[in-house]
Amino acid sequence: MTPSSALSDLQPVAQGKVRDIYAVGDDRLLLVTSDRISTYDVVHPTPIPDKGKVLTGLSCFWFDRTTHIVANHLVSYTEVPDEVRGRGLLVERLEMAPVECVVRGYITGSGWKDYQATGAVCGIELPSGLSESEQLPEPIFTPATKAAVGDHDENVDFDRAAEILGDRPLLEELKRLSLALYEFGAAHARERGIILADTKFEFGRRPDGTIVLADEVLTPDSSRFWPADGYQSGQGQPSFDKQFVRDWASGSGWDKSPPAPAIPDDVVAGTRARYVDAYERISDEPFSAWLERSGS
Repeated sequence: MTPSSALSDLQPVAQGKVRDIYAVGDDRLLLVTSDRISTYDVVHPTPIPDKGKVLTGLSCFWFDRTTHIVANHLVSYTEVPDEVRGRGLLVERLEMAPVECVVRGYITGSGWKDYQATGAVCGIELPSGLSESEQLPEPIFTPATKAAVGDHDENVDFDRAAEILGDRPLLEELKRLSLALYEFGAAHARERGIILADTKFEFGRRPDGTIVLADEVLTPDSSRFWPADGYQSGQGQPSFDKQFVRDWASGSGWDKSPPAPAIPDDVVAGTRARYVDAYERISDEPFSAWLERSGS
């Protein structure tokens, strides 16, 4: 960070694999989404151009359309330093819940591995004979612990998540809200030729106890988006998220421990195209419209 940067005047609060957070006064935060990309919980040295702007633009899209379900933390996407326009958000400072609220509508990823081993996901028994990527009879709420940078999130059952949260009725409400958000987002995406296989949400609370949706919402980083055309259960699916990089990484010979390898130019270009495609399909507008609206 250069001394002339407007961000240098702000107090850093935290840095995640993708996001940098700064304090803005006592009750606001500046959430900056970088172009960093990670696989297997390790950040690669190669950024994906415009990735941060796609994630930010899509989050704003969903924040605007889900207020009938739950309040959110967004204050402004224009009242931010010039250097982070399009990928910076001014948000409320909240007391964040220490669990990730994951909803799965299809059996894939770590859920598929758990199901193969135990017939269940996060303690939820599922019908026998499901195939990879198959749609579940109904979406399920499968919470996870929040891992530190470099560690893996851990799937936990509802009882363990309630213990971590220290408030079982609150977790019941977070479950209700998460399922409602998933169903709303999945219906919107499906009308646009996209399957929302699974996603995760993060929530916080205001000082008065109001539950607030925070972080990012229904983006290619927090969700698995699959093209509906060509979907077929019984196999892995192509996706609009970083699975493209993950597939490359898994076949590169890298042992998945730090440091992560640089990403080839063709994989970078293909990944950027998938992120932008997801934005444009979901938002019904060209990506350039977000760049113009946000002043980036």
